[in-house]
Amino acid sequence: MPDLRPFTSFSEYALAELDEWHNQGRPIAGVYCIYAPTELIRAAGAAPISLCGKKQDPIREAEKDLPAAFCPLIKSSYGYAVTETCPFFSFSDIIIAETTCDGKKKMYELMGEIKPLHLMHLPHTQSGEAALTYWLNGLRELEKFLCEYSGITVTEEALHAEIVLQNRIRKELYELMVLTADKRSPLSAKEILAVQECKSFSVHPENYLEKIIKLKAELEEFYKQPDLNEKEGIRILLTGCPVGKGSEKVITVTEELGAHVVCMENCSGLKGLTLPIAETGDPYEAIARRYLQVPCSCMTPNRGRTDSISELSKTFNVDAVIDLTWIGCHTYNAESTIIRRFVENELELPFLHIETDYSESDVEQLRTRIEAFIELAE
Repeated sequence: MPDLRPFTSFSEYALAELDEWHNQGRPIAGVYCIYAPTELIRAAGAAPISLCGKKQDPIREAEKDLPAAFCPLIKSSYGYAVTETCPFFSFSDIIIAETTCDGKKKMYELMGEIKPLHLMHLPHTQSGEAALTYWLNGLRELEKFLCEYSGITVTEEALHAEIVLQNRIRKELYELMVLTADKRSPLSAKEILAVQECKSFSVHPENYLEKIIKLKAELEEFYKQPDLNEKEGIRILLTGCPVGKGSEKVITVTEELGAHVVCMENCSGLKGLTLPIAETGDPYEAIARRYLQVPCSCMTPNRGRTDSISELSKTFNVDAVIDLTWIGCHTYNAESTIIRRFVENELELPFLHIETDYSESDVEQLRTRIEAFIELAE
């Protein structure tokens, strides 16, 4: 059986790496979004670490400052910051934020009172030279912020090295995820989620690369065994808002009912993995072009998301699509209408939209809805 301990215990590994990095006097940058350019942050001498809140626990404290109507991701993120109960936030010297929604923008004004924070201003569209120029200027502002804090000057050579490394990681991780979707796979969706989550918690990305290459080899060896049983049950593509350890109840219920989440087209899953950065030419422009194409619902229009769902549904041979929206996430909620039409009319696949939060109060209601959906999709 493949060894998943390096991934299922990723918090312990990451915290040990962070402690060592911190003791060396090197800066740690907390990030909340996959728009944050890992290559630029690392080239500036900082270690980017994910801070996105995915648990219910700190939300009550957050609601003392934030509206209850905000989405749970925003409230959880802020709650961990004000309660100082997230070790990753505690280790972070600076925060890299982004304008992906109005709620986050206003939350970051409060969070900026806690730690030094740089807000990346995204354009509203992904097309046209004006949007690219605006975003490229924003990356230059981020570079200035990082270099003033770290004291390290970013070089094109350092940027190129980080581009090559991150491209390799994306490629190997995507190929690994295709392997995990095999009908003979011994891995559950929650285990696959842990493998994907580790990517944003790795202080040393080369170590993460070694781990996924090793797991890939172990899976390939596992599949050589004769007479392996194939999993029964429909294959689900999960799209929508990001999920993680603590907010994976839809995945848990779906798999308990006998279906299999074989592909996650979201920020904590495969989103952007098939978007490499050009390794020739101006590295700044290459980074800007790649990150600007990340298919987020904050962009108008967001054609990249339907393209991504189409590509992944074929590659992973899915039978149905579940679209998960956190309550209060208006862009993903509104975009669900477009996604439904595309999935049902273009891909001709069954579609279910779920709107929920981090609490366990609606688990049985979700179970009823998902069970009925699976029966209809079979």
